Amino acid sequence: MTGALAGASPRDSVSRRVSDVLVSRRGMLLLLLLAPPLLWLGIIYLGALFALLAQSFFSVDEFSGAVVYEPTLKTYAELFAPANLDIIIRTLAISVIVTLLSAVVAFPVAYYAARYARGRVKALFYVAVMMPLWSSYLVKVYAWKLLLAKEGAVGWLMHAAGLTGALDAWLAAPLVGGPSLSVSYTGMVLTFLYLWTPFMVLPVQASLERVPATLIEASGDLGANPGQTFRHVILPLAAPGLVAGSIFTFSLTLGDYIVPQIVGPSSLILGQAVYAEQGTAGNIPLAAAFCVAPILVMVVFLTVAKRVGALDAI
Repeated sequence: MTGALAGASPRDSVSRRVSDVLVSRRGMLLLLLLAPPLLWLGIIYLGALFALLAQSFFSVDEFSGAVVYEPTLKTYAELFAPANLDIIIRTLAISVIVTLLSAVVAFPVAYYAARYARGRVKALFYVAVMMPLWSSYLVKVYAWKLLLAKEGAVGWLMHAAGLTGALDAWLAAPLVGGPSLSVSYTGMVLTFLYLWTPFMVLPVQASLERVPATLIEASGDLGANPGQTFRHVILPLAAPGLVAGSIFTFSLTLGDYIVPQIVGPSSLILGQAVYAEQGTAGNIPLAAAFCVAPILVMVVFLTVAKRVGALDAI
C-alpha cells in the first residue's frame, strides 16, 4: 500500500488532496459550484443593468444633443411631462387589464384541473396548457396578427354570426378601437392574454391543489351555497396562486415590446418608448429613466406578493 502511494504521480497526489479538502468542507464545494452562475448574474446581468440605470442620472444637452455626464435629476423630471406620463399610465393600465382577464380565464381551467381531472386527463391538461409555450413567440404574435385582421378568421366569424355591426361599433369606440382588431388595444390585449394565460393557470392550479376537499364539504354542510363557498373558502385560499400568476402576467406585459409593435396601435407603451429614445432619438438617459418606472412598480408588486405568501405558490 505504501509502495503504491509512493509510486503515485505528483498530479494524482494534488488532485487527491484537493478532493479531500472539498469533501471535508462542503461549504467550499458549494461556493465553487455557485461561483460561475453568481459571477454571471452579478457582473454580466446586474452590472449591465446598473450601468444602464446610472445613465438615468445624466441628461442630454438640448442644443447639441450630446449626453452631459453630470449627476442630475432633470431626466427623471422629464418622466412627468404629459406625453411621457401618458406612456407610463397607458402601460400600467394595459398590464392590469391583461392580468385581470388572465385570472378570469385561468381560474375555471385551473379549478377543473385541481378538483376533477385525474390520470390521463390531468396529463392532457398539462400538455394543453404548456403546448402554446413550445412554439415560437414571434410565430404566435404574427398568427394573431392574421387572425385579428379584417380578412382574418375573427372577422369571418363575426360576419357569419351577423355581428359585423357590433364589431364595427366596437372598433369605432375610442381607446379600445382602431382601423381593425389587428391594430388596436383590443387586439393587443387579446394577444397578450393568449401568450401569458399559461403563466397564470399553473400557479393557480398549484394553489388550488392545496385546498383540502374537506373544507369545501364542511362549508356546504354548514349551509353555505356554492357562491358563498367560493367567496369565503376557495378564493381566499387560492389568492396566493392568483398573485403569483399575476407577477408573471403583469411583469411580462409591462416590459413587452414586440406585441405592441406588431399588433398595437401607434400610441407608445414603455418598451417602445425605451427603444425609441435610445435608438431613434439617441436619448439614452431618458430611455434609462423609463426603465426605472417598471422596476419600481415591480418592487412594490413583489413586496405585496411576499406579504400575502404568493411567492410560495410559484
